[in-house]
Amino acid sequence: MFNASLNTSSASDAQHALAAYGWDEGWEAEFAPYAAQGLVPGRVVRVDRGQCDVATPDGVIRADTEFVVPRDPMKVVCTGDWVAVDPEGGDPRYARVILPRRTAFVRSTSSKRSEGQVLATNIDHIVICVSLAVELDLGRIERFLALAMSSSSGDALLRSSADSWESGAQPIVVLSKADLVPDPVGLSYLVEDVETVAPGVQVVPLSSTTGEGLDVLSAVVSGGTTVLLGVSGAGKSTLANALVGTDVMTVQAARDIDGKGRHTTTTRNLFVLPGGGVLIDTPGLRGVGLWDAETGVGQVFSEIEELAAECRFHDCAHESEPGCAVAAAIEDGSLPVRRLESYRKLLRENQRIVAKTDARMRSEILKDWKRKGAEGRAAMEAKRGRVR
Repeated sequence: MFNASLNTSSASDAQHALAAYGWDEGWEAEFAPYAAQGLVPGRVVRVDRGQCDVATPDGVIRADTEFVVPRDPMKVVCTGDWVAVDPEGGDPRYARVILPRRTAFVRSTSSKRSEGQVLATNIDHIVICVSLAVELDLGRIERFLALAMSSSSGDALLRSSADSWESGAQPIVVLSKADLVPDPVGLSYLVEDVETVAPGVQVVPLSSTTGEGLDVLSAVVSGGTTVLLGVSGAGKSTLANALVGTDVMTVQAARDIDGKGRHTTTTRNLFVLPGGGVLIDTPGLRGVGLWDAETGVGQVFSEIEELAAECRFHDCAHESEPGCAVAAAIEDGSLPVRRLESYRKLLRENQRIVAKTDARMRSEILKDWKRKGAEGRAAMEAKRGRVR
């Protein structure tokens, strides 16, 4: 017969043992039905080759992922997930079910099927690592932020396994290798440049070599779960070592010619931070495809959206329409042309991604293209004096 008092005791033990990994009363409540089945709670710290490492009340174990790799790539087990695993004694031990995710950072894959790829789950902070060893790529920062802000706004990137949407992750931009910019004034200009494309986001210049900025970032990410993102060579592995306080990640030098590095990190790994909270390090990203990030794009380019609200026509394309507030801002220099071009590019890309997975959206886009084509032909004929 099931003993409720023993179950309550084991649940309390699990909460104490897994507290460093982020276990709380909310997770305990979610896990209750599985505790009644004799399963054990744990957090996935690494996934590879059909198995995963799971932190449990009895330590880190190796579990088979057969039951948590469905056909839907958005629901495949990922580093950061909380799972219910078999109790000790089974061989192999299986991860049986994934608890509903509170948050997830998702990008589109490079596949022609335009599937979403979950990079990390149940996260509270998204640290975007940008190297100062090379020239700043503001467009790439805007792209990362569009995804991150979609996560933090509670849009499609935060789908739980119950298909609900919740808010959560806070983006932070870290300018790594700040010791390579010894001039304080020059460094302040670089910070300002990033702040202009990251409205409302904290920008932290940091050097893992000198320790500059490390205390600031450590204070921000203490408590909760932080995911570290960036391209190869951005200094993520070095930063992960500095935050964890030991060499948990292998570090390789970036090429001098372009600052790019080899993929030192090949899997996503979760580490407990000494000041509280956990860190998920990820492999360097060659590409960052948007995934249902319209909300994030709007937040990153909030000044353009505010100007667009003042345009004479609600469907203004910000090109040659009369009374266009966006065009006026371009004209007087208050809005950089690069910024508008980047905004349009990300919106078009996001629209294409959504259209590939939404038949109704595809139909609407096709109708819009046909309408604009007809208007363009009519304008050309009028210009040539062929109006009847």
